[in-house]
Amino acid sequence: MAEVITMPRLSDTMTEGKVAKWHKKVGEKVKEGDILAEIETDKAVQDFESEVEGTLLFVGVEEGNGAAVDSVLAIIGNEGEDISGLTGGASAPSESASETKTEDKKEEKTETESETEEVSSEVPAGVEVITMPRLSDTMTEGKVAKWHKNVGDTVKEGDLLAEIETDKAVQDFESEFSGILLKQGVEEGGAAPVDTVLAIIGPEGTDVSAVGAPKAAAKSSDKPAEQKTEAKVEEKAAPVANSSSDRVAISPLAKKMAQDKGFDINTIQGSGENGRIVKKDIENYKPAEKAAASAPSAAAQVAVSFVQGEDSETPNSQVRNIIAKRLSESKFTAPHYYLMVEINMDKAIEARKEINALPDTKISFNDMIIKATAIALRKHPQVNSSWAGDKIIHRGNINIGVAVAIPDGLVVPVLKNTDQMSYTQISASVKDMAGRAKSKGLKANEMEGSTFSISNLGMFGIETFTSIINQPNSAILSVGAIIEKPIVKNGQIVVGNTMKLSLACDHRVVDGATGAQFLQTLRTYLESPLSLLV
Repeated sequence: MAEVITMPRLSDTMTEGKVAKWHKKVGEKVKEGDILAEIETDKAVQDFESEVEGTLLFVGVEEGNGAAVDSVLAIIGNEGEDISGLTGGASAPSESASETKTEDKKEEKTETESETEEVSSEVPAGVEVITMPRLSDTMTEGKVAKWHKNVGDTVKEGDLLAEIETDKAVQDFESEFSGILLKQGVEEGGAAPVDTVLAIIGPEGTDVSAVGAPKAAAKSSDKPAEQKTEAKVEEKAAPVANSSSDRVAISPLAKKMAQDKGFDINTIQGSGENGRIVKKDIENYKPAEKAAASAPSAAAQVAVSFVQGEDSETPNSQVRNIIAKRLSESKFTAPHYYLMVEINMDKAIEARKEINALPDTKISFNDMIIKATAIALRKHPQVNSSWAGDKIIHRGNINIGVAVAIPDGLVVPVLKNTDQMSYTQISASVKDMAGRAKSKGLKANEMEGSTFSISNLGMFGIETFTSIINQPNSAILSVGAIIEKPIVKNGQIVVGNTMKLSLACDHRVVDGATGAQFLQTLRTYLESPLSLLV
């Protein structure tokens, strides 16, 4: 029976996809795991892998064209199978539709001819203008952390041009062009808005003094699709056993499955073309759990030397400016209130000892708190919600963000579908992302999509504190240190171990009683760890 393949949603903000390239033609055989097409989203171009086998009977979107998410992309079935009922009688994109598109393209060409001429008069032949890329949904400007090429240097396609600091991470920026670096539009350490001139590459000796003038910039912003200003962006990856220049070839589906399961893709052997990791490789993978280190501690802020009688200044990084802006917005727009509870951690301490006695297993108290929080959110979905002006959005996934301090401020890597992760998966993921956060190696998509956040200062001996909500979350849990002190138990004063939790809530979404009930459930899970298994 024929299978209808729809345009996939490959990012949270994607509403439409463009077929950059078809890897299969109508009539060709398709196997599970084969690359069907390359789909261009609002963020990147991704390989799209087939999950079904058969013959490609119908292509719903022509190469180079776009279509809405969930619209028909292709149909795969048995050779000669009648699919008229699935395509409305069409076996290929209709001639009238093609003619309409052709006419539209002609009209667009006519409308833009004069503008193109104006721009080309200022951009010499062979010269390529590279603009500041948008590397995350929330990025409005980028900072050049480091130039890897100087004016006058020869640049080859694929060379590392610069390191761009966004509001979330520092990312390598590769050139898509070859030539001489004729101009740097932004000085090292300087910042510029997205889509402004970052660099100009072209033949040696070319005069580019007029390029980047206001008129040209205006035309550039009006017709961004007509400029070849895109550059390949590769987010910094954590050091791995193989060469740092190696890139893991993996299909989008396999990558998502690996992330959901907490697998390190650098340890997986691919069975696809040229060693590419596909769906079945993830399904058959048996991870060898590595001995975990202790819970990652927060990194201290950049040290400032004290000189008696002398004031000094530290320029703000792009990350710190964005943190300041967002925390201020959260504090001043969301009506915060705080709930505190003290937890008896005696049974949690014993449970952790037993778990860590297992071979190749070591988890932290932070891992246990993350797991218990995720399960508690299942029972209290209102806490896993967001304010959206005229409505409240109840999130369908539980994605917990874990606050990690870095020298420049604070980042929040996200554990996707945390409630479905085991202790060991949580432990491995937190250690991996916390380590890469401190070396500015996190990918932008690893810091997006959180529905709840946790901040832990217990490792510094802080007993209790409150946090500012990480919007669009509606709550954040602050975790203090485990303290040994006298407690009353069965009418007797005994030595016990307690930990204080503080929950900051957005009163627009989470009422006081709802927040209190959530903390009660969380307290039950931590004081009776076996209840997590029920």
